[in-house]
Amino acid sequence: MLGQKFQTSVRNIFFFFFFFFFFFFFASDAAEGFKVRLSIKTALGDNAYEWNRNQRFLFQAAIAFAMSHHLDLEFNVSNILVCDETPRVSFWFVVTSPDDPSRLVGKESVELAVRASRSRINNILLLNDATLEFIGVLPTLAAPVKPATPSWLIVFGVVIGIIGAGIVFLLVSTVVQKKRYVADCGLVPIVAIKSDNLSLILFGLHSSKENEVAEEEDDDEEAQMKRMAGNEGICNTSFSECDRNTQM
Repeated sequence: MLGQKFQTSVRNIFFFFFFFFFFFFFASDAAEGFKVRLSIKTALGDNAYEWNRNQRFLFQAAIAFAMSHHLDLEFNVSNILVCDETPRVSFWFVVTSPDDPSRLVGKESVELAVRASRSRINNILLLNDATLEFIGVLPTLAAPVKPATPSWLIVFGVVIGIIGAGIVFLLVSTVVQKKRYVADCGLVPIVAIKSDNLSLILFGLHSSKENEVAEEEDDDEEAQMKRMAGNEGICNTSFSECDRNTQM
C-alpha cells in the first residue's frame, strides 16, 4: 500500500512539473508570436489561390524582408517559424534571431517591422489590411498626401486675388458713378484746351433754363450774321446813322 501511494505521488509530481514547464515555454513563445488570419476567397473571389507550402514560403520571405529592412540584419526564411495552421488559413508565427536561432526576437520589434512594411506584405500576397490580419497589430495608416503646391501659397494666392478683384471693382464703380453724375447733373464742357501732349476739358454746370437761353442767343446771333451777310456792305458803327453802309 505504501509503495503504491509513493508511486502515485511520484507520478503526480512528474506530471505537475511536466505540464508546468510545457505551459511555461508555450506561453513564452505565444507571448512573442503573432496570429495571422487570411481571407483569400473574400479578397480575390473566383481568382483566389490555394494556400499551400509555396504560399507559406512566400509569406515567410515577406516577413524576413520586413525584419531585415527594419533591424538592418540578415533574416532568412528559416528564421520565420509558422505553426498551428488551420484550413481556414490562420496560423501563428514567431521570429528567431539570425545570430542565435534559439532566441526569439521581441514582439515589439516584429510589430514595428510588420507595420513599416505592411503595404509590401499585402502586395506580395495580393491582399489588404482587411483580408490579411495580424492579430494585435494595428493597420498602418496611409501617409498623408502632400500637394505639389504648398497650402500657404494657395491661401496667399486666394487672398491676393480677392484684393485685386476688390480694387478693380472700386475703380470701375468710381468711373461709372462719375459718368452717371455728369449725365444726371447736366455737366457740359465750357472750356477746351488742347495741345500736342495735353487735352484738357473743363466742365461747368448749366441748368436747363440757362441752356435754353444760351441756345436762343446762339440762334439770334446766327440769324443776325446771316442778315448782315446778305447786305452789300459791312456795318461800320464809326459813321453816322445816315451813312453807315460803306461801299466795298
